[in-house]
Amino acid sequence: MQSLHDDGVGRHAIAEAVAAGELVRVRRGWVSEPDADPVLVSAARAGVVVTCVSQAARLGLWVHATTDKVHVGADPRAAGGKPERAHVHWAAPIVPRDPDALVDPIENVLALVASCRPYEQALATWESALNKKLVTLEALAGYQWKPAARRILTEATPFADAGLETYLRPRLRWLKLPIRTQTWIAGHRVDVLIGDRLVLQIDGGHHVGAQRDEDNRHDAELRLMGYHVIRIGYTQMMSAWPVVQDLIMRAVAQGLHRAA
Repeated sequence: MQSLHDDGVGRHAIAEAVAAGELVRVRRGWVSEPDADPVLVSAARAGVVVTCVSQAARLGLWVHATTDKVHVGADPRAAGGKPERAHVHWAAPIVPRDPDALVDPIENVLALVASCRPYEQALATWESALNKKLVTLEALAGYQWKPAARRILTEATPFADAGLETYLRPRLRWLKLPIRTQTWIAGHRVDVLIGDRLVLQIDGGHHVGAQRDEDNRHDAELRLMGYHVIRIGYTQMMSAWPVVQDLIMRAVAQGLHRAA
């Protein structure tokens, strides 16, 4: 409530608002509006901040999957308690947290993602943040990261449009071929270009109806230009990767990645 006091709202006015149902007491020093975000209210009640994959998802970043546990960052010296169904991160933050904050700064979010998630998943979230221009590689280079985050920083690029494209680079690095994401060809971006002529398109759930028709048209145009197109879906990428990799290996073995 100190922020309200600083804005000139007195204790009596706050008490009247609570009595009228216009405000709700969360815990000592904290009030909220009745329709406030329940995740943030829970964080305020427990004296924590929403962070890691939970805050990444709230920011619209790529996360592999969400769980029913909210990831929060906590200071062991702070008042409050652990929220129900929460995964608590006790690690010291990269950027100091404002005492009134209920969500972590993006740098803290990425630091915890790097230590909490498998490498591929964490890299995809970092690249999503770079792609959305929430951070830059230059700015991130100035912080003191733990080893897992330092590894991600050396690999991350701002060009991947979706997490699945990020997964491909480490999975196909052993081929030792140029792998470019979001390359413009024939007026449209292709998800991945392997070598000079092998295109890999990754379909999400929105690739239906008019979008599917346009995808088919673009695929045909690419083929007329001498490109070879492999189109896969989310489930194939995440649950049947050996099958996808086999297709790519056989295409490379036939030289379909080379310009004529």
